[in-house]
Amino acid sequence: MRILTAKQIKKVEENAFNSGYSEAQLMKSAGTACFNRIIKLIGDLPKSSKIAVACGNGKNAGDGFVIANLLKNSGYVAEIILADKEPEITEPLQYYQEALANDVKCYNFIDVVLDHDVIIDCLFGIGFHGAPRPPFDSVFEMINNSNATVISIDTPSGTNATDGSVESAVRADYTIAVSTLKFAHVLPPSNEYCGKVSTVNIGIPEECYNGVGKSPFVQTITKTDVKSILPKRSKNSHKGSFGRQLNVCGSYLMPGAAVMCAQASLKSGVGLLKCAFPKSIYSVMTSHLVQPLFKPLCENEEKTLSMGALTDILEELKWADSVVIGCGLGNNDDVQVITDQVIKTSEKPIILDADGINAVAPFIDILRDKKAPIVVTPHPAEMARLIGESTQYVQQNRIETAKAFSSEYDVITVLKGANTVVTDGESVYVNVNGNPGMAMGGCGDMLSGMIGSLIAQGINAFDAAKCAVYIHGFCGDVAASELSQRGMTVNDMISVLGAVMSDFE
Repeated sequence: MRILTAKQIKKVEENAFNSGYSEAQLMKSAGTACFNRIIKLIGDLPKSSKIAVACGNGKNAGDGFVIANLLKNSGYVAEIILADKEPEITEPLQYYQEALANDVKCYNFIDVVLDHDVIIDCLFGIGFHGAPRPPFDSVFEMINNSNATVISIDTPSGTNATDGSVESAVRADYTIAVSTLKFAHVLPPSNEYCGKVSTVNIGIPEECYNGVGKSPFVQTITKTDVKSILPKRSKNSHKGSFGRQLNVCGSYLMPGAAVMCAQASLKSGVGLLKCAFPKSIYSVMTSHLVQPLFKPLCENEEKTLSMGALTDILEELKWADSVVIGCGLGNNDDVQVITDQVIKTSEKPIILDADGINAVAPFIDILRDKKAPIVVTPHPAEMARLIGESTQYVQQNRIETAKAFSSEYDVITVLKGANTVVTDGESVYVNVNGNPGMAMGGCGDMLSGMIGSLIAQGINAFDAAKCAVYIHGFCGDVAASELSQRGMTVNDMISVLGAVMSDFE
């Protein structure tokens, strides 16, 4: 699904108007589509429950007046709460008057107590930016201090649809995006205000999106995308059919990272996996893994891989179809040299994670010396170190940062975190599944193993990254639903990975 800026969606609507649609038609269609979704969201709420439709005096209010009227027609106790003055724009005024004629009660916010069961936020639309002026700041506060279920239409009022910035905003339990997602739904901090996001189609023709913007639209990763990318397995397959993956991971202090990466590789379907690691963690590796080939190697006094292991690792690169390097590897001169040489030598795609990223950060231009595609999987703090900026800067500019880094170094970037960004420098995808329970050590190791596995199976690096990120988030959602966000672990995610893969076969 496309993700559009406010300017882009306005251009789409302008194209629709030029195609014969009127403002009033689209407003009625939007309000009706949102009403239908609201009915699904409120479920078995008794008809006697109180529903407030909070409206400003702009075009977004028009959707709200349509919604209030339809709620009244369906037997709900719906009331319009005006946050400011009555509407003056022609189309919202039309639907406001229709609601009043249908005996929908209307109040000014200063005259009511928000003791409603549901509040529908139609105060501002996608044109909002900056800080709310009075009285809207007080209305935001009243809504956020209520005990109601809050449903925002298009974007939560107070959020910037284009860049995700927020000074003060409504905190929604649900947000119904009109026509397509906006960047407010996927970028921090505004994504924190959206609650659960869904999208409704209001009938704008597909051709109205043509010629909007100079570059490809940012897209979400969908289940359909993943199913179309993952190849079917031949009846006559053998273990060599599904690739050979080399994981150069682990150290004495972080053996679990190597274990989780390997388990995820196997559960994602790689045919043969070889784990190269410092010899001191041999017992940990073999006590948790039985399927891979093992390559215990010489280590230094810090019990990370030493430069003496380099010859063996470079020889193994000839065997592999994909290479994961960095998970739990530690960071010292030896690790830096090994990572450097793997990047310069490998003729098969590399997944560079964790300490692999830390190893190249001081010598970032080494990425230009690669012989094969590289997938870099930083979290925001790691990305900040790579580009010499603050973590806050990265979070405020997630898409731009990831896209620029990919373009500069000709790599595929997977910028992790809520709504992970995947880009090759031109196309950009944002993942919208997953949950806060995944914010724990080891999740990235699992993801790297999955990306490496899919590449080894013959999927190109960009598509493999997209698929792995989506399936990874899917596993997180399954684990959270079966356990809880607080109680789930990476092992729980890995344990459901094999079964989850059946959804894509």
